[in-house]
Amino acid sequence: MNWFDEGIVLSVRPHGETAAVVELLTRAHGRYLGLVHGGQGRRLRPVLQIGNHVEATWKGRLSEQLGFFTIELRKGYAAEALERPLALTGLTSLCALARLLPERDPHPDLFEISLFVLSYLDDDSIWPALYVRWELNLLAEMGFGLDLSSCAATGTTENLVWVSPKSGRAVSATAGEPYRDRLLPLPQFLIKSGGVPATRRDVLNGLALTGAFISKRILIPQNLDMPEARQRLVAALSRSADDNVLQFPKS
Repeated sequence: MNWFDEGIVLSVRPHGETAAVVELLTRAHGRYLGLVHGGQGRRLRPVLQIGNHVEATWKGRLSEQLGFFTIELRKGYAAEALERPLALTGLTSLCALARLLPERDPHPDLFEISLFVLSYLDDDSIWPALYVRWELNLLAEMGFGLDLSSCAATGTTENLVWVSPKSGRAVSATAGEPYRDRLLPLPQFLIKSGGVPATRRDVLNGLALTGAFISKRILIPQNLDMPEARQRLVAALSRSADDNVLQFPKS
């Protein structure tokens, strides 16, 4: 059997002297692994870089086998990010967390969002806020979506500024005030439409929010730690000396 799809390179590991086992997030087939002959060679090495957008053909005698990939480059995001340390960290963090998805379980919406984030990696004033939204979507795709539409205590949709670390639901300023030390800040760019700008502090609060639920609901039950790339991303943004406003792309 075989199929053709587009994908994002998530990981590459050597296999034998010349081959490589490549892991892709594909549009229609989900997270998929396959063996690439010559994957360590000069011709394919630039193609098989984490974060690259590729076209892939998978072939295998049986569906449950590892199978073989034939891969062609579509867009080299890895090379574009190489000279931009922050963007490279964001790219590797996205790919590391995407590896948490169940194998061979399609997530076409998350694939589209991933490409959208990668397409803005050349602009540090845009992609960090988009990346936080990507992590929210990752949680939703894995069945752990947060409910940020109304207050868990009162049902109001106004002045939502916190999130309960237990329920994953939004909490209004009034209802949450007595418990603010136990609640997580809710950045407004995550709940308001119309391209609400976000400061770097908003992005860090967003990463703290998504990170708390990724750890609690996905990593800890599997005895896993937060990927090192994701930790580096938070550290890099935390070292920033300013609190510049980050923008969203115009629709």
